[in-house]
Amino acid sequence: MELLTDAGLLACKPAPTPIDNHEKFSSTESVPFTYIQTYRRLIGRLMYLTNTRPDITFFVQQLSQFLAKPTIAHYNAAIRILRYIKGAPSLGLFFSSTTSVHLKAFCDSDWGTCSDSRQSVTGFSVYLENSLISWKSKKQGTISKSSCEA
Repeated sequence: MELLTDAGLLACKPAPTPIDNHEKFSSTESVPFTYIQTYRRLIGRLMYLTNTRPDITFFVQQLSQFLAKPTIAHYNAAIRILRYIKGAPSLGLFFSSTTSVHLKAFCDSDWGTCSDSRQSVTGFSVYLENSLISWKSKKQGTISKSSCEA
């Protein structure tokens, strides 16, 4: 609600969807938006909001590609995301500050694991309580000559 208040959209009409599905964004499709700092600040605040509103993540990512040269169409799309948030403020994830939920993360690397290429492998896993929620492993693109380089 603070985001809507700062944008002056507290009394606006809510939108049913974050962005029109048929809308394609381009850096040359519209008139350049002259208040670049305003656009950047709005997109930055929306990026922060994606932590609790995963439903807008894709659209904010699309608009964040135009931070250098936004157009009026990009700004209007960002405003539509705000109107969507106004229509569904309770759709976000709620993280209580008094909960006993534990987030655990583990990482490891193994120098020269691959016997064919001698490339190192690194990886991590993130758990919420006992449930795995994120993980990744990656073979390094270059060969290290020592464990310090790996």
